Amino acid sequence: MTVVSAFLVPGSPLPLLRSENPPWSGIASAYRTAGRALAASRPDTILLYSTQWMAVLDELWQARPHLADTHVDENWYEYGDLEYDLNIDVELAQACVAGSKEIGISSKAIDYDKFPIDTGTIVADKFLNPSSRYPLTIAANNLYHSFDDTIRLGEMAVQKATDLGRRVAIVGVGGLSGSIFRHEIDIRSDGIVSAEDDAWNRQMLSSLEAGGDASFPEVCDEFAKGAKADMGFKHCAWIYGALGRKFSGARVHEYGATYGSGAAVVEFKV
Repeated sequence: MTVVSAFLVPGSPLPLLRSENPPWSGIASAYRTAGRALAASRPDTILLYSTQWMAVLDELWQARPHLADTHVDENWYEYGDLEYDLNIDVELAQACVAGSKEIGISSKAIDYDKFPIDTGTIVADKFLNPSSRYPLTIAANNLYHSFDDTIRLGEMAVQKATDLGRRVAIVGVGGLSGSIFRHEIDIRSDGIVSAEDDAWNRQMLSSLEAGGDASFPEVCDEFAKGAKADMGFKHCAWIYGALGRKFSGARVHEYGATYGSGAAVVEFKV
């Protein structure tokens, strides 16, 4: 079996940098639970797609064997810096570059020092892979790719992992409803911006718990439009494609808010 675990997780740094804050502590705890589940699945590599690594011209794949530095989030810099230390499965990344071209998607490997790693990738790696035990294969979010393009990328990445004999954990990094508070709030009373967004989020999470089949992209499209979901909810397209366009259900470990936007830690049945 190639795919041994799969997770949808938030990319906001707030639960990591202020895990003691009550509205964010549950997300931090659930993230750590997901990390233990990922470790128990014994992957060789983590296949990760983050909505916050944005690309325009090509589908980008990280191919630098090792990256370590300090990152300052462009939005939440006042909460602290983000240290990272990432190991990359270069062989699988290069296979995905070739595989992207095979499915008609222009693709490029990224391999240079001090590359600006995005917040979402760092947060997910910190929680899910705290000792850097597992190498990553990281795919960018090309802003011009559709939901279906991203499904096909997830499928392709798993096929390449299968060809190389890799056991992989699938991680889609991104949020739920995309609206945030536009004014300063007391973070101790953080919550979803609106009751409408909350309803959309809960409906989507119920759909994930129930499982997905061929009609799942339509469910996601309706949610993305109604909730102004993070990047069209393409991080879920990545997971759906990687799971072979079907899954029998999922477990929502936690649902909450990150400065008004929706966030959840979800573990898929594989």
